[in-house]
Amino acid sequence: MQQTYTAVVKREADAWIGWIEEVPGVNCQEATREELLESLRVTLAEAIEFNRADAIDAAGHGFEELPIAV
Repeated sequence: MQQTYTAVVKREADAWIGWIEEVPGVNCQEATREELLESLRVTLAEAIEFNRADAIDAAGHGFEELPIAV
């Protein structure tokens, strides 16, 4: 299942900066808009995987994983 997130991007002096609205801490800076979007994709994927692993570790044993739609 592919999830869609919102990237906020803008040109700032000689660089492009951006962040993902829905996930605090996912932000990047690159020389071009295209590089920025790719960095945001990679950083978002890493953050989601890290958060997933952290949540499973915190749950210990005897837990369920259930999908929740919003």
